Amino acid sequence: MKFTALQIAGILEGDIVGNPDVEVSKLSKIEEGVEGSLTFLANPKYKSYIYSTKASITIVNKTFEPEGAITTTLVKVEDAYKSFSKLLEYYNQVKLNKFGIEQPTHIAESTVYGKDVYIGAFTYIGENVTIGNNVKIFPNSYIGDNVKIDDNSVLFAGAKVYSDCIIGKNCVINSGVIIGADGFGFAPNENGEYTKVPQTGNVILEDFVDVGAATTIDRATLGSTIIRKGVKLDNQIQIAHNVEIGRNTVIAAQTGVAGSTKIGENCIIGGQVGIVGHIIIGNNVKIQAQSGIGRNVKDDELLQGSPAFSYADYNKSYVYFKNLPKIIKEINENDKKVNGNS
Repeated sequence: MKFTALQIAGILEGDIVGNPDVEVSKLSKIEEGVEGSLTFLANPKYKSYIYSTKASITIVNKTFEPEGAITTTLVKVEDAYKSFSKLLEYYNQVKLNKFGIEQPTHIAESTVYGKDVYIGAFTYIGENVTIGNNVKIFPNSYIGDNVKIDDNSVLFAGAKVYSDCIIGKNCVINSGVIIGADGFGFAPNENGEYTKVPQTGNVILEDFVDVGAATTIDRATLGSTIIRKGVKLDNQIQIAHNVEIGRNTVIAAQTGVAGSTKIGENCIIGGQVGIVGHIIIGNNVKIQAQSGIGRNVKDDELLQGSPAFSYADYNKSYVYFKNLPKIIKEINENDKKVNGNS
């Protein structure tokens, strides 16, 4: 896929300094630029590379004026970083602009799908599935019975959506994601064995939810596991049955949330956080990486540690944690002095 400087300037509403017909077909860092690549300069720390980069086109701020000879064609914009991000989004849309139904696939006759869909090879789609307009389902995916996928959502290769689950508009489901697996429900019997409790609920993803690769969201025992609008989940996260995550909450990789916990809106949760079941976490909560949450959390709390407590108290306490052997030694020495003088 090739773009000229003139095309890029048109997309970004920028001005060209150099050859408008020069073409690029790949992206690069400015310090690693090669012929045929596109890069950008936003951070002044990298300014020196503009004179040595081999990139064919460089996006820069309009205020930039070269102080020496350059070989790269410039596209001048108001904000180079934002413009480069905009171009990446445009490039991604073009790259994912697939249509049609590849073969072989299995699509039940009762499936209903909208306009401009893409269904990749070796995909299985069960009975009574509803697929909206411009939905992209990449190869080797599984869509169970009675699933609904709304407009403009994308399921990348190998995604699995079990029966009765609902995916909203503009969602992104990455490779290896499993939505609607059975929750971890077992009851002990008189023989000390565990009997499986049927998981009869589903998973609901509202609009604009992103789910990272290899993340699992379990179906509810009864009712629904609900991921609200705008939630962003990183890779390798475990969301257990009957969990509810509020709007615009962001959770980083390898975090686990146990069953029936409710997480509020606009929370930021770091990687490898463990959250117990049946608790309520308020809105605007921030939890540092590797923390353990075992209690209800009020709105606006900032937590760290395992078990977690106030972030500010944790930092103060850490000064003593790391010096604890020295402190104990001093206490023992002082104790000996006091006892020796008594």
